[in-house]
Amino acid sequence: MKKSTIYTGTGDKGMTSLVGGVRVGKTHPRLEAYGTVDELNAQVGLLITAISDEENKTFLRFIQCKLFSLGAYLATDSNALTTTADCMIEEKHIERLEKAIDEIDHSLPPLKAFVLPGGTFAAALCHVCRTVCRRAERRILALEETKVCEIDDKVKRFMNRLSDYLFVLSRKLNELTHEREFYWDKNCE
Repeated sequence: MKKSTIYTGTGDKGMTSLVGGVRVGKTHPRLEAYGTVDELNAQVGLLITAISDEENKTFLRFIQCKLFSLGAYLATDSNALTTTADCMIEEKHIERLEKAIDEIDHSLPPLKAFVLPGGTFAAALCHVCRTVCRRAERRILALEETKVCEIDDKVKRFMNRLSDYLFVLSRKLNELTHEREFYWDKNCE
């Protein structure tokens, strides 16, 4: 098998192809959406390197796979090509996130106030992932608002749950190492 060329030169003038062949500008809302999902996936990969617990790493790899699928879903022009089933977010994926959130949340002490991002390095990375996830969610919703495409409700729910998962995981990572959580002081003192 011949090795593929990494660069093609077809994007040198600011255009790229969606899955299905339609060419759009690299600043198109669709690229903003799937590019931010890709950024989140890279941040989750970085988070995995900071975690020693295999159970959490395995779950985060599941999330990475679903984010890659979600990126493919967003990169597919449904007017030119039908999205394949492996690119879809299913109810079972949302339920898996919800179950993980519930399990972690039940093991944590109740919240006393708004938690400031930080704690251990891994928990701080988790907060970075959470904020990139929220941005990706906003980019997906903005794409839908352009009326270019309709976004499946399960995609929106998955992204919303994912940021919740990343929040409780950050708390768990601090709890596992007995790292103190810091709360917002509205007086900033």
